[in-house]
Amino acid sequence: MSTALINPTLLSWSRLRAGLSEGTLAHSLAIKAEKIVEWETGESAPTFKQAQKWALVAHIPFGFLFLKEPPHEELPLPDLRTVGNLAPKTPSLNLVDTVKDVLRKHYWYQEYLNDHEATTLPFVGRFNSRHAIGDVVADMRHTLRFVDDIKRNPEEHLRALIMAAESAGVLVMRSGIVGGNTHRKLDVGEFRGFAISHQTAPVIFINSADAPTARIFTFVHELAHIWIGTSGVSSGGVEAGRQEESFCNAVAGEFLVPESAFRNVWKKMADWVTQLPELARTFKVSKLVIVRRAYDLSLISKREYTDYYLAELNTFRDEEKSGGSYYKNTGAKNSHRFSKAVLAETARGNLLLRDAGQLLGIQPAKIKAYADSLSE
Repeated sequence: MSTALINPTLLSWSRLRAGLSEGTLAHSLAIKAEKIVEWETGESAPTFKQAQKWALVAHIPFGFLFLKEPPHEELPLPDLRTVGNLAPKTPSLNLVDTVKDVLRKHYWYQEYLNDHEATTLPFVGRFNSRHAIGDVVADMRHTLRFVDDIKRNPEEHLRALIMAAESAGVLVMRSGIVGGNTHRKLDVGEFRGFAISHQTAPVIFINSADAPTARIFTFVHELAHIWIGTSGVSSGGVEAGRQEESFCNAVAGEFLVPESAFRNVWKKMADWVTQLPELARTFKVSKLVIVRRAYDLSLISKREYTDYYLAELNTFRDEEKSGGSYYKNTGAKNSHRFSKAVLAETARGNLLLRDAGQLLGIQPAKIKAYADSLSE
């Protein structure tokens, strides 16, 4: 079989870009790891078929392997993950592909709204990071018409917030993997969410690889970005070097756990963990959000917060089960508002089943069942 005249440099670049070891890639190609080294050094070359499979496994267009040098890639959104004076890490392929997928959906939704003469959303960019935090929080609550319900648990609290945001016009997408590929898991250590501030079609994406108890803080943080009109990828860390990140952290904290009320009930004690269940019930959030608020208000140390968060994340990972409701997961991944728009255009005959399936990330044959699940 003839060999492919590919650029060995592009082989190394694509493997490292995809985060694949020589052994992992060799296993996927059903060859020995030594052969990977030979190809990357130019000592030998893969066959045309092997090169095609390499491109598939490395998640790049086949033609890239014939370029003279690796293409320059950038994160398609502003990177807000800077901590202090440290530059953000180079974004992983999984993060870049996730952002690109959401942007593709966002572009389609913009066109859909333009065709339906959608009006602008007045709350997008209504404030900036120099405004009073309390004013932003009050406006968010008023706009979302959000009322605390003492009967809700933290999970129901988050669902209610997401429903309120979608009713106001915000698309909320959640996933812990790239597209539908369960082998490409998102890293919560890299990012926890991102926001796309847009006057008619704002979007929030939440990394579901994070502990469920942490997602509500990330969600309100990204919601704050919409309110101050900034887009970007966030780490959600406790040390936010950029002004807008620190501001959005403060807004999220005040929205979920108002400072004045919290200080009145927080008890300063060595064994502060014992009071968390009661405080979580009082504010209708998770214990982790309470711990995060205590850290933000300098009531506990960074070490105490970090240890508690990592314990929560590890517990989630130990208990995490694969599967679940396929259509429920699809709805979370795509946002109910976006899904209904795609399904409505499909029902009207304005969108082919094939194209609808590509937008939603599901097989065309499952679209009707998915539509039925949303109407339940």
